[in-house]
Amino acid sequence: MKILKIGTTWCPECVIMRPRWAEIERAMPELQTEYIDYDQQPEIKKQYQIDHVPTFIFLDKADQEILRLNGLVEKEELSELINQHKDK
Repeated sequence: MKILKIGTTWCPECVIMRPRWAEIERAMPELQTEYIDYDQQPEIKKQYQIDHVPTFIFLDKADQEILRLNGLVEKEELSELINQHKDK
């Protein structure tokens, strides 16, 4: 599983989510994540139909979307969802 983290530098919710993701990534070093700056890569809006940042897209091994989260998400909820989907 891979997780796309789509955000911006000016978005307050994105700023709040950065340390939460950092903690999760330290606790789960095997986790594959990729940060995409919405302002630096505007084509991402169309490609993934993004209408809100932050957006977190969980992709399976075939790069198919299996879960999408928008906005603020508690670290515990993220960890639980990652564990539920990590073998996909």
